[in-house]
Amino acid sequence: GGDHTITYPILQAVAEKHGPVGLVHVDAHTDTGDRALGEKIYHGTPFRRCVEEGLLDCSRVVQIGIRGSSYDPDPYKYCRDQGFRVVPAEECWSKSLALLMVEVRKQMGDKLVYISFDIDGLDPAYAPGTGTPEIAGLTPAQALEIIRGCKGLNIVGCDLVEVAPMYDVSGNTALLAANLLFEMLCVLPRVKTM
Repeated sequence: GGDHTITYPILQAVAEKHGPVGLVHVDAHTDTGDRALGEKIYHGTPFRRCVEEGLLDCSRVVQIGIRGSSYDPDPYKYCRDQGFRVVPAEECWSKSLALLMVEVRKQMGDKLVYISFDIDGLDPAYAPGTGTPEIAGLTPAQALEIIRGCKGLNIVGCDLVEVAPMYDVSGNTALLAANLLFEMLCVLPRVKTM
């Protein structure tokens, strides 16, 4: 879909109906900035706005694949101060994420959870079609482990954002995104799969 700003109004609507929810957030960036170019709402701020409005159950927020450049000497401090679990990309390199997802399922429990997947969470070798690529990201297999690892959670909704097909002449980013969205649909509650 569009940029990560779209998750903010979605979570406003979800919280209006259900109250604060947990969040499984895959991304290269935390998206908890305060402002950019004087604006408080842009694709790098949605989760700070969600915290400020009480839309998230901060004890049940996990951010996976975080990496990339920052202007802050401790770029994850805000997230950790809110109670988020931050899993930097380097903690994911060269290994299966199945055990991480066992921990995430325990953390989320049986309460409602939302999945937000930024395609730049993946390494640009696999998904170059995005506006803010960062090297040393997750693999497609790890993305599947994360999504499939959410099976059994009380998922209230999901999104996949930041796909920019014009930056990928191969079409691989769009193909990968479509498949990841299909996988998300398969882990929704009450969906029967083989």
